[in-house]
Parts: sequence; structure tokens; C-alpha cells
Amino acid sequence: MSRKQLARSGGDLSRLGTDDTGATMLHLDMDSFFVSVELLSRPELVGRPVIVGGRSGRGVVVSASYEAREFGVHAAMPMGRAMNLCPFAEVIPPSHGLYSSYSQKVFDLVAQVTPDFQQVSVDEAYIDVSAAVRRLGSPVRITSQLRAEIEAQTGLSASVGIAGSRVVAKLASTRAKPHGQLLVPLSATREFLDPMPIEALPGVGEKTKEGFFRYGIRLIGDLAAVDEAWAGRVFGAHGHHLWRSAHGLDSHGMDRQVKDRSISAEHTFNEDVWDLSQLEHELLRLADKVAHRVRADGKVATTLGLKYRLADFTTLSRSITLDAPTDLAREIYEALRPAMRNLREQKSKGVRLLGVRAAGLMDFSASGRQVRLDEAEDSGREAEVALDDVRKKFGTAAISQASLLRKRPEHDNTGPDHV
Repeated sequence: MSRKQLARSGGDLSRLGTDDTGATMLHLDMDSFFVSVELLSRPELVGRPVIVGGRSGRGVVVSASYEAREFGVHAAMPMGRAMNLCPFAEVIPPSHGLYSSYSQKVFDLVAQVTPDFQQVSVDEAYIDVSAAVRRLGSPVRITSQLRAEIEAQTGLSASVGIAGSRVVAKLASTRAKPHGQLLVPLSATREFLDPMPIEALPGVGEKTKEGFFRYGIRLIGDLAAVDEAWAGRVFGAHGHHLWRSAHGLDSHGMDRQVKDRSISAEHTFNEDVWDLSQLEHELLRLADKVAHRVRADGKVATTLGLKYRLADFTTLSRSITLDAPTDLAREIYEALRPAMRNLREQKSKGVRLLGVRAAGLMDFSASGRQVRLDEAEDSGREAEVALDDVRKKFGTAAISQASLLRKRPEHDNTGPDHV
């Protein structure tokens, strides 16, 4: 079921009520963000089917306007498929740097409301306004003012869900799209959730949905009605998590501090990559990019993630918990390289996309990072910090890790990076 269909599924929203007491968790999702940013300089395309993405043979849809979505176009779809569905759509290549600039403007405005937010992507965040209610008013009032300020300052629109938990707020923002806000009062949580299809729950993919269907569970309310122990026996730990979500409760995995976030970069190859040395070269480049951004934020990472997408779009991920926090490209690369090599050995298919993520971020000053006993005195930190100074003065492309200066393999055609 598409997001559009989910947005229209599940009961009469007008019956939910207007009591926002305790509904202090917001989920902010910018409306068709990449397209909307591009249309700021192309007003003549407003109201027309527009797709942002690459037009090469391996190009994919980054974002689609709601007019294009009416034809079934969605993000991550191969561009060839998208053009078959909507051949008269206007295709705009991604503008590097532009999206992060507008994202920064949006979240600078969020930070003026409260520092208690978790930015989970360039255009999406969870915001805890419990500490801002006394200063700025009720959650609904805060949301209305924030959305108005974002539109006034950036020209972009946002949809926001208002609820007592993250999972409900996220579902509410989907139902609010486009350009709206939806309050789910605490007392109406089950009334909101129960009529929605089970696949609306975050974490329910096609296989999980089929598993639920075998037991007659088709709606969120069906799952909420069963015993949690049964859900755990049949579906394991994931069953416990989804059962709690069906009751509007955030699972343990979502109880981390809202201010926690991650920094990531990824690269889609124009052609499938088979050569391990080429993959390692790209891994180092991405590690260098992520480390530079981590240092720029004055942070260090305690966990790392690897994203590894095969030619058939199968996406695998690996997570590494570090012995000591880091903000260095070399350490990020060395920590993730064994995981990437193992995936290469296990999966004898070409690689379409590679991604690196730094998470569990904390302030460098509070990290207590020191040279380890087994670490060489010259750890390379001074060199990487020196690179930052050069990049700040001359631009990010001015200088790079020495290992990245070698000639790229013939077929390593660089496509857009995503943050």
C-alpha cells in the first residue's frame, strides 16, 4: 500500500478531538522536500508532475511531486520505470549542496523552539516540545507557529503529526500530508490506530504483512487485540516491538534521547561494481566525507553503520560499536572494511550502492578521546584536522586523503551523494 493510500486509510479523523494535553511528541516531515526546493527557482513548474533524479541508465527517483505520485511514481524507483508511468513529467537533476542548505535553515528554526529534537534525515525529525509548552503554548499552537515560520523563512511546507509517542506522531504526519498537521489526543490513540492497515506500522514489510495475514491480522487493531506473549512467540522480538507500536507505545529501540542523530553519506554507482579495491576506495571516500562532517559538528561517533545495496536492490546493513569514539576517516574506514569484505564474500553480486553512517554522536569535549595504548603516537588526527582547514578555505573538493588521489577505475562513474 502506498503512502498516499495509507494517508486515506483508517477511520474518521474528525472524531479524534482537540485535547492536546500531553501530546508533546511531534513528527515533522517536509512535503516533497527535494522537489519543493527545486520549484523555488522554477515556479512555472508548480502544479505539474516533477521528478528529481538522475536520467542516466542507472538513475533513480530522489523525489516526486504529488502530481507525479498520482501516476505511481515514488522515491527510489528506477527512473526508467518512473518515465514509463509518467512520460510527460519534468525531470530535474539533483542540485548538490542546495538541499542541505535548506535543511539547515529548517532545523535552525526547529532549534529555536527546542533543542530536544532528533533529525533522522535531511527533511524529517522527531521533536519533543514538552520543555517548550510553558514558554510557547500548547503543542498544537507550537506546531502551527513552527510550520508558518518554516514556510515564511524558506518557502517550503511541512506536515506534522502531534501525539504522545513517536510511532503515533509519525503515522499522524503521514495522514496530515500534504501541508497539514494532525493531532492524535492521548485518549484517542487506539481509535486512530485500530482501523489502519497493519502495513502502516513502521517495520511491517511485505513478508511481515504476509505473516500477519496468515493469522487473520490485517488491521493494527487486530494486532493490538492479541496477547503480547503470542506476538513474541510467533514473530520473535520484532513481534513484541510491533505489538507495542500497535498500542501506540514506543519500543525500547525508540526510547533513546531525542537529540541523538546520525551523519551519513552514500553513493550510487552508475554501473554495478564487482571489484573489491574499487569498493574499498569508495568506502574510504565516504568515510572521509562523514568524518569531516562529524568534526565540523564538534562530535565523535560511538557506533558506525554500513549500507550495502546489491544490483537487485537487496539492501544489507551492518552496525559496528566502537571501542573508543572517533571522528577520523581512517578509523571509520578500518572499522567498516572487514564488514564490507565479509558481505562481498557472502554475496556474489555486483554492488549498486554503498553508504557510511556515524551514529551515537557525542560532544568531542565530553568524549574523553585519548590516544590508545596500542595506537601510534602520530594517529593522523593532525593531518585530518589540517585537511578541514584547507577545505574550509578553498572548498571541500580542494584536497582529500592521499589514498583518494589515485585514478579512479574506468567504470567508477560518480553519481549524486545523499545525506
